[in-house]
Amino acid sequence: MNQKNLNALNKIHKNLLNYLKDQKINQIYKKFELSLAKGKNFIVAVSGGPDSLALAFFAKIYSIKHKTDCKFFVIDHRLRKESQEEAKIVKKKLNESLINLQVLRWNGKKPKKNIQSIARKKRYALLLEQCSKYKINNILLGHHYDDLIENFLIRLTRGSGLNGLVSFSKKTTLNDVNLLRPLINISKKDLIYTSKKVFNFYVIDPSNQNEKFKRVRIRNLIENFEKEGLDKDKFLLTVKNLQESNSSIKFYVEKNLNQNTFFSKKNKHVILNGNFFKQSDEVMFRSFSIVLNLVNKKYYPSRGKKLKYVIDKLLENDDVK
Repeated sequence: MNQKNLNALNKIHKNLLNYLKDQKINQIYKKFELSLAKGKNFIVAVSGGPDSLALAFFAKIYSIKHKTDCKFFVIDHRLRKESQEEAKIVKKKLNESLINLQVLRWNGKKPKKNIQSIARKKRYALLLEQCSKYKINNILLGHHYDDLIENFLIRLTRGSGLNGLVSFSKKTTLNDVNLLRPLINISKKDLIYTSKKVFNFYVIDPSNQNEKFKRVRIRNLIENFEKEGLDKDKFLLTVKNLQESNSSIKFYVEKNLNQNTFFSKKNKHVILNGNFFKQSDEVMFRSFSIVLNLVNKKYYPSRGKKLKYVIDKLLENDDVK
């Protein structure tokens, strides 16, 4: 890089770092920075919404300060005719700040049902391909505090157990890749503030206003809860308490798996000894779910009712008891 280009690069980096002089943005960045392990490289998932643009900004600042490699990607799902143009606009806007955004496209036939769920799975699949390509095993996601509440209520309406209710955490894994949510304790309004201040821009996805999607209906319900005095901080405290209880159960699940299972990679099967099913219902249920996912190479756990039916049938067998 010649001196002229280097000077231009340093100038843009300095301009980006200057946004940290804003007290609110600086406080958010400090929380973001503390949540990430030093010396790691990241794939950054961008959508064009205010939360993901704020994520892109903080990730870029982090890469400048810590000299790490961040790869930025936006997914063009091609579910709306405007999506291709939106992806181009977001790419151009971020490139102005030397955030090199690449566009990944979901080609092929699109679903007519369960659109958001299938799109999410496809999105992760495309990002995992980039993890493999660049040999990076950390993906940064823009999920925030409001998403945490939405996810809890959605799973509550489905009758999810404790593990499902608190599954939306700072870190989960998918195919040995870390899915990191460094903004999980940051409110959406603070991320909107950041995006407006830094980029003076963000994309409004019309599907976020479409009440045919359950997540949108839940979001509107939360707004009504707030009018009735819902305290989000108390809500978060409740979730944290449930997460602690969940961690205790996970300890016994891991113990059950370590002591009572044998996985044969060569034959692709799992052997369970007699003590595997001599656990509490919840420990047995979760352990068996993990085993099935391991064999079937699934990320999302099987539905509770189906899993319970299989376990009940197994327990009817005298050889299992």
